[in-house]
Amino acid sequence: MTSGKSVTRSAPSSVQATTISSSLLTVQTSGRGFTDLTGDAAKFLDEAHARDGALTLFIRHTSASLTIQENADPSVLVDLTTALSRLAPENAGWTHDSEGPDDMPGHIKTMLTGTSLQVPVLNGKLALGTWQAIYLIEHRSRSHRREVVLQFIGSDQ
Repeated sequence: MTSGKSVTRSAPSSVQATTISSSLLTVQTSGRGFTDLTGDAAKFLDEAHARDGALTLFIRHTSASLTIQENADPSVLVDLTTALSRLAPENAGWTHDSEGPDDMPGHIKTMLTGTSLQVPVLNGKLALGTWQAIYLIEHRSRSHRREVVLQFIGSDQ
C-alpha cells in the first residue's frame, strides 16, 4: 500500500556555532492583546551580524507569553484572544485572585501558550513562513512592562 505522499528535503547544511549574542527587549503593552515582535527580532539579528543558527526568545513573566501566529488578517488575533478568554475566564472562582480577576486566567493562558520560542535563522533572516509573525501576548487587562530575552546562537557574518 502506498500513501501517495510527496516529500522533498534540501540537503543538510552545517555551520559551526561561533557566536552567542544576547539582548533584553523591553515592551510596554497596552493591556490584553498581541504585540508584534518580528521587526524587533529581525533588528536584533542584524545588529548581532547573525548568519545561520537559532534565535531563542524567552519572556520573563508568568501572565504574558510568546507565540508565532498569522500576521495577515487581524481578525485571527481577535479570535485567538476570544478563545483564550473562553478557556480561562475571569471570575471563575479561582483561588488565586489577590492581584485581580485577570491574574489567574493570565497564568493559565501563559501555561497554554508558552514562555519561549526558537526560530531558525538562515542567511541572517528569520526562517518564518510568509504569514507568520512573532507575538508577545499580554494576558492582563491593564498595561505592563514586559521583558523578553533574545539570544542568537550560530555563525556570524
